[in-house]
Amino acid sequence: MMNSPHLNSDTQTDAQDSMAFSLLHEKVQRWIWAQKWTELRDIQEQAIAHILPGDRDVLIAAATAGGKTEAAFLPICSQLVGVSPESIQVLYLSPLKALINDQFERLFDLCLELDIPVHRWHGDVAQSYKRRVLQKPNGILLITPESLEALFIRQGLQAKTIFFKLRYIVIDELHSFLSTERGRQVQSLIHRLEIILQRQVPCIGLSATLGDMDLATNYLHPRTDYPCQLIISAEGGQELKLQLRGVCVLTPDPKKTKEHDGSRQDISNDLFKKLRGTSNLIFANRRADVEDYADQLRRLSDYRCVPNEFWAHHGSLAKELREDIEEKLKDTSRPLTAVCTSTLELGIDIGTVTSIAQIGVPPSVASMRQRLGRSGRRGEPAIMRIYIRELEITDTTPPQDRLRAELVQTIAMVQLLIKRWYEPPITGRLHFSTLIQQTLSVIAQYGGATAQQLWRGLCGQGPFMGIDQRLYAQFLKCLGRSDLLQQMSDGTLVLGMVGERLVNHYSFYTAFQTPEEYQLISEGTLLGTLPISFPLFEGAYIIFFGKRWKVIHVQENKKIVELVPAEGGRPPVFGGTAALVHDRVRQEMKAVYLSEDIPPFLDANARDMLCEGRDFFRRYNLANRTLFTHGNDTLIFPWCGDQILYTILVQLKALGLNATYEGIALNVANIDASTLYATIQKLIQKKPPDPIDLARVVDNKIAEKHDHYLSDDLMALEFANKNFDLQNTYCALEDIVSLERQK
Repeated sequence: MMNSPHLNSDTQTDAQDSMAFSLLHEKVQRWIWAQKWTELRDIQEQAIAHILPGDRDVLIAAATAGGKTEAAFLPICSQLVGVSPESIQVLYLSPLKALINDQFERLFDLCLELDIPVHRWHGDVAQSYKRRVLQKPNGILLITPESLEALFIRQGLQAKTIFFKLRYIVIDELHSFLSTERGRQVQSLIHRLEIILQRQVPCIGLSATLGDMDLATNYLHPRTDYPCQLIISAEGGQELKLQLRGVCVLTPDPKKTKEHDGSRQDISNDLFKKLRGTSNLIFANRRADVEDYADQLRRLSDYRCVPNEFWAHHGSLAKELREDIEEKLKDTSRPLTAVCTSTLELGIDIGTVTSIAQIGVPPSVASMRQRLGRSGRRGEPAIMRIYIRELEITDTTPPQDRLRAELVQTIAMVQLLIKRWYEPPITGRLHFSTLIQQTLSVIAQYGGATAQQLWRGLCGQGPFMGIDQRLYAQFLKCLGRSDLLQQMSDGTLVLGMVGERLVNHYSFYTAFQTPEEYQLISEGTLLGTLPISFPLFEGAYIIFFGKRWKVIHVQENKKIVELVPAEGGRPPVFGGTAALVHDRVRQEMKAVYLSEDIPPFLDANARDMLCEGRDFFRRYNLANRTLFTHGNDTLIFPWCGDQILYTILVQLKALGLNATYEGIALNVANIDASTLYATIQKLIQKKPPDPIDLARVVDNKIAEKHDHYLSDDLMALEFANKNFDLQNTYCALEDIVSLERQK
């Protein structure tokens, strides 16, 4: 394994010499000494002075287990000690119920000593407890965005009484909200709360380090000059041990009807050998892969007659199963390795794990950094093993697959990680789907609203930027045509019949798509859920929770599937999409191809694969050309991110060309390089197309939860803003023409 240099410098402050420590309430100071802390973390030292006055936003960025929670709540609790609890005073928003449960345990210990009430509020909390909180709101409320949405709708104007003395809003795992529909929902909920209170409330964002922290600070109070203090940790300088292992996938023999893929077994064998006996996290990019590898590792344990230490963990599993695994990870008396998706990437406290394994290309550089933060605590090195499967190269392998692109992309991402570069948040999206939700929610909360009130509260002064009054009027007409809204004689907008049904269903509170699912039951125990798109029938076999099952009964009307243990099975198809690759990653990939250096973190197979990829890169002269004819087709290698690649792809389709996405390249069928060059040359001589007209070329533009209520024009506008980058695409096309002209 390669030992990398420290990612950051390591600085801490002795508590006895700490100016910030002296600013805390005496009871908070006593709690700190009771924990036997000898020092405050650097972000805690910086944050205390900025949070105590309550006159600005504060964004605290640090790796997992970097002390962000205490950096926020030590000064907050200092302000709450001895204050008469007349309303909720601190609103904590979290993306995960499990994280709320985890933070509740941490804060309860601190706040019990300070006589500050702490409440958790999400779908698993009893209604009787929630009623008691509503009757006597006080202290700190830990809540999900969906539950806050429900509280606004169900309690209506009572929200002012519940929050009228609110002093702080804390948003945990802020990076998980940025650029998403759910993130825009959070912004809207905060703004709606401030409208009720008729004042701005200081927000404290807790986040992993991002590529553009200025964009993250603007998220807290967009479109205002409310001050924001950015605090980035200088800690986290633990040693990094990393190895990238290349695994060859043999080409199936066409003469055989079934060919076993030994590459997955090779990975499982290596994981079993390296990880058994310690606690670890194995990240796979798809839930189907989680199930497959958990099953293989369990069977290896059975084969060697040893207790199984490997368990699946993903969002489709029942809550009780997930929480049981999380608790077992905290138990240091016995080893356990969780094979998981991003469910264990966020800041749930699972204790210290020995190492991280990543199967496949990491979703992003930022995600890789977040996952690494799970390992290497308490002064130990952070350890990561990455496994990349690449196809065996034969005479029929196409050029794009000879370049070992997944291996090279992973190398590029590791090098960017060491340089401390992370993907910036995506900007410019309109978020029409969430605007539908928020428009209906405001009307439900108040019983009605005018178009002007809605636009001013959500768009004019709210977070839905870029939507002017004309566009919002067009948007409201769509909602009226779908009977989501009705307009009364005095101009007031109220919910239509369809809108009433939508708002009154529990699924309304989520801004993201929640597909209809089967419940999987075995002997009365809920194992989890599967999308109804997955074909299940009596006698079918599947792999779930890392175990094999046979379907014995399907109750279609109740969406229940009964299972019994079995020997056969295959992982279900859960759905989901891959993350977009950023421009900087593709540019770093090209730099890797051009370099002669062999990164020290590659194993022997990965080194050989890199040399193969570089050899074909040179053979195809891709340093000096972007168009490459292969058979009847031509490949385009622009070394740009996925957004630009996709914009080029749709433009070529608009011209009637048969273009497909091939990862690092676009493949254009039945055209030679010279003809394609001339086509691109003519394309850039024209003015760029209207993005809405270009979006009409795409057949299926529905991507978000409520998109199907939009008109064709609004759907095309939303799609264009989300997926196209015409300005940078034309720069890329000009670079293609310029490079080809120089050949």
